[in-house]
Amino acid sequence: MEHKAEHFSIKNWSLDDRPREKLLQKGKDTLTDAELIAILIGSGSRNESAVSLSKRILASAEHNLTALGKLSISQLMEFKGIGEAKAITIAAAMELGRRRRAERTEDVKKITGSNAVYELLNPILGELGHEEFWILYLNNSNKVMTMHQLSKGGMTGTLVDVRLVLRKALETGAVSIILAHNHPSGSLRPSQADKDITVKLKTAAASLDIKVLDHLIITENAYFSFADEGLL
Repeated sequence: MEHKAEHFSIKNWSLDDRPREKLLQKGKDTLTDAELIAILIGSGSRNESAVSLSKRILASAEHNLTALGKLSISQLMEFKGIGEAKAITIAAAMELGRRRRAERTEDVKKITGSNAVYELLNPILGELGHEEFWILYLNNSNKVMTMHQLSKGGMTGTLVDVRLVLRKALETGAVSIILAHNHPSGSLRPSQADKDITVKLKTAAASLDIKVLDHLIITENAYFSFADEGLL
């Protein structure tokens, strides 16, 4: 029995099954996604290593970290060996990754087209399960001076206060604005409400010599631009 216990000792596992040691010896960039997740959960079960368990979890998300980040605590706990504490740890790590990606938007200086807007806002809006409406405020060089979440709603839609949009524009000295909101359903088709609010904001902004440059509908992997489609 002593020999068997020694055989299963962590010290005798291969380096691939000891991700902490691998990270220390070879560097964090050498670890696979599964090995990084294994460090988070710490241990597997009696019959399965943490790395093997992590591989199964990743496979369920089609080896996509974005998809993994969308799994709920209860979905993660469906895996044998993943209790509430481990599920929360994974969810927290995925959220940190999402926020880190979102922070890169601060490096964007100038808006050169709809794709630049998408690259700026996709990390913030692309994965959300609810709808949010954002406004970008630009100066006369098309540089983003500030971004503002105007509203946050449910799956059915969100409310937009035109007065708040224009007040913020005047406060920041913006000469143009860009509207954007996400469709959690994944649909890129603008609704009548989307069209109506675009016209409403464009008309109101024009009275203050502020131009609405575009309105983007953002999903996880694509976007719809009112400007590109000739709807502005």
